[in-house]
Amino acid sequence: MDIRRRPPKPPVNNPNRFSDDDDQRRTTTIPPKASDALPLPLYLTNAVFFTLFFSVAYYLLHRWRDKIRYNTPLHVVTVTELGALIALVASFIYLLGFFGIDFVQSFISRADTNDTDTNDFEDHRLVTCPPRGGRRLDLERDPPPSPIVSVAKSPIPDPTFPEEDEEIVKSVIHGAIPSYSLESRLGDCKRAATIRREALQRITGRSIEGLPLDGFDYESILGQCCEMPVGYVQIPVGIAGPLLLDGYEYSVPMATTEGCLVASTNRGCKAMYVSGGATSTVVKDGMTRAPVVRFASARRASELKFFLEDPENFDTLAVVFNRSSRFARLQSVKCTLAGKNAYVRFSCSTGDAMGMNMVSKGVQNVLEFLTDDFPDMDVIGISGNFCSDKKPAAVNWIEGRGKSVVCEAVIKGEIVNKVLKTSVAALVELNMLKNLTGSAVAGSLGGFNAHASNIVSAVFIATGQDPAQNVESSQCITMMEAINDGKDIHVSVTMPSIEVGTVGGGTQLASQSACLNLLGVKGASTESPGMNSRRLATIVAGAVLAGELSLMSAIAAGQLVKSHMKYNRSSRDISGATTTT
Repeated sequence: MDIRRRPPKPPVNNPNRFSDDDDQRRTTTIPPKASDALPLPLYLTNAVFFTLFFSVAYYLLHRWRDKIRYNTPLHVVTVTELGALIALVASFIYLLGFFGIDFVQSFISRADTNDTDTNDFEDHRLVTCPPRGGRRLDLERDPPPSPIVSVAKSPIPDPTFPEEDEEIVKSVIHGAIPSYSLESRLGDCKRAATIRREALQRITGRSIEGLPLDGFDYESILGQCCEMPVGYVQIPVGIAGPLLLDGYEYSVPMATTEGCLVASTNRGCKAMYVSGGATSTVVKDGMTRAPVVRFASARRASELKFFLEDPENFDTLAVVFNRSSRFARLQSVKCTLAGKNAYVRFSCSTGDAMGMNMVSKGVQNVLEFLTDDFPDMDVIGISGNFCSDKKPAAVNWIEGRGKSVVCEAVIKGEIVNKVLKTSVAALVELNMLKNLTGSAVAGSLGGFNAHASNIVSAVFIATGQDPAQNVESSQCITMMEAINDGKDIHVSVTMPSIEVGTVGGGTQLASQSACLNLLGVKGASTESPGMNSRRLATIVAGAVLAGELSLMSAIAAGQLVKSHMKYNRSSRDISGATTTT
């Protein structure tokens, strides 16, 4: 492996700062290599020592066999045998050193680099050409001192980059300044993101020019939403509606890159609107957290269960729990055992916040309180997956988590025919065979629907919710029933675990806050704590109802493929498009 120092090129006006390998080879001067000091060409020297090694090894083995056969002591050696031993050791040392030539060259290159000007930062990077789609690292020789530092091809620096920032970029590349500490060191989040972005491109040798940097408030995410930012991803936001729900009209923002989704949901909203709208009910509102604790015996664990589920102890536990927040109110405590391990599921109201941090603090208070009566209790984890957060779980499907919502609408038969282009009988039959029977055959857990997660994800991203909680929030069962002698259809969605909030997290970002404001649920409710978050949950359920109604109609009418080919396939000619690496 030929490792060479590469001096930086002079600045050029070419906007593409990443030169190809051919350009670098034409402008690279090759210093003498360690192997050049050998008296013979490298391939001849290798052949000589390989031949010598195996020849003397064969000779010595042959001689030792004869000594064993004739009972001659092995330590008695002749001059010839002594010379053979020396030749064996010498050839072995050479062959071992041959495989270490790369290391020697690396050491020489680094020693020379320390004498050069520190501004020639390219000389400080030992590079190899990475394979397409990946990078080759030598962690033993160049361990990365920070999460972002690694050994790879270094592109030419941007000649327009400020000199002061250029020095910081070099420090980040060499690990002198950890990438994660830029915000605290500089006191300027935008500048920190710019420097981190430049260092990332030079380290990886790959451009992220298409990832926007400007036009975003990086101060707003510091310590709250995202660490070590280098830009932001653009997701288009479409509007479905008006959604007529509980007598109010809502324009539903949906952030998605899937064609047809907004158009389909919009058609469902239209069918519901002209049929009189939908109604919704929040049947339960409580966020959960379930720590896991361990005892020396199952009997002792059962004593904790009896204590926690005793109604006489609930008020005491509630007082301790509610100290965590003025909005947190303990609702219930349920405990289940697995041997000597106890899983305690706390449920509480959290106002207009989604409430994970709030309930976790309340649980911590209770666990500290319980150590007085249960000093032998070993707290294994604040979360034992009996909550259950960001995972499909029967406990959420049955008990609920967050907001449990039921939303329903009656669609007139003539609207089914004219707007949805299908019939009541076809919808009812398809729902039974697809959403109910088909999901049962698949062994689905809370997936008795057509595409609830599509709508939930789009609304979650637009309004600053946690996208990962789409897992349990999309649990939904869609029901369709013919009524009024089969003329009309009753449609409903039951969603037991919609986890949303209108304060905290991503809801405070400018774009997401604007979408919440569009829905009239921005921030905390001034009328009643939790009203805005409950209303947002009903809007999510209403949008899911519209999406289910439209998609099921498209499938029943055989229009699904045709619609996707029309709205979900680009007609632009991209044959001449290129990608930058």
